[in-house]
Amino acid sequence: EVQLVESGGGLVQPGGSLRLSCAASGSTYDYVHMAWFRQVPGSEREGVAVSDSDGRIAYLDSVKGRFTISRDTAKNTLYLQMDRLTPEDTAMYYCAVNNNPGLRGLYYLKNPDQMDYWGKGTSVTVSS
Repeated sequence: EVQLVESGGGLVQPGGSLRLSCAASGSTYDYVHMAWFRQVPGSEREGVAVSDSDGRIAYLDSVKGRFTISRDTAKNTLYLQMDRLTPEDTAMYYCAVNNNPGLRGLYYLKNPDQMDYWGKGTSVTVSS
């Protein structure tokens, strides 16, 4: 059974940085699409960044230039480096994976309900 465990969230001041990690277990192969999503209470879940096994990467427009997604295939771990954080980045951040090679990760970034497995999330609060 696939398990995803996020870590690295917390409270940070505006302009600060955080690095989220997502440890994936239960599979011996690389996931085709690994992505980060976030959700604020009362709002829909939105895709933040996705990393495809072929090297393609896509970001939500509002985080481009500030967030960096990466994956360590040896450790089966996904990361999200978040810099220059703003209060608008406050949310619960979730890791998710999908193994359908037929579509690009950008599709799943816009259609989170199509992801196969989800972690339980890690909370990020940006406040002074």
